[in-house]
Amino acid sequence: MGKPSKGSELTTKSDKKLDKKLQFYTKVKDTVTSLSVQKDIGKKKKIRSRQKKLKAYDLSNLSEFLPEFNALQKSALPAPDLKMNCKRRQKLVLTEGERLNKVLDHPAFQADPVGSIFQHLQSQQPPVEEQPKKKTNINGSKKRNRRKGKAESMDF
Repeated sequence: MGKPSKGSELTTKSDKKLDKKLQFYTKVKDTVTSLSVQKDIGKKKKIRSRQKKLKAYDLSNLSEFLPEFNALQKSALPAPDLKMNCKRRQKLVLTEGERLNKVLDHPAFQADPVGSIFQHLQSQQPPVEEQPKKKTNINGSKKRNRRKGKAESMDF
């Protein structure tokens, strides 16, 4: 529409500009597509590495040796997935609500709520390792004694 036709052999300045513009657009398009492909590959690698880390913590082999594990496995919640969406959140709310109702109906909780919560927390905590107490001096201070073998300055 805008180009005058002087002949097929002659290339005008506007034709050259148009060709350069088209080449530039194709280069930009190629780089954008290659970058998006690289980004997708990076995301896949991250997902694979996360799944490998989750496999490292897989304790399913111990289920043969632990008889109590089967009962706990049925009542335990599934492992948390990578992302929380609306459907998973609703499902989690329902399961936690059922768990709360079970706790509220438990006779030990009804008899002594605070005591049963305390007992539960005590059973969930890892055992505390006691550190040996530091020796104190005769007067009760915790200052260190000077080393006996310390080099002293020599006076001549």
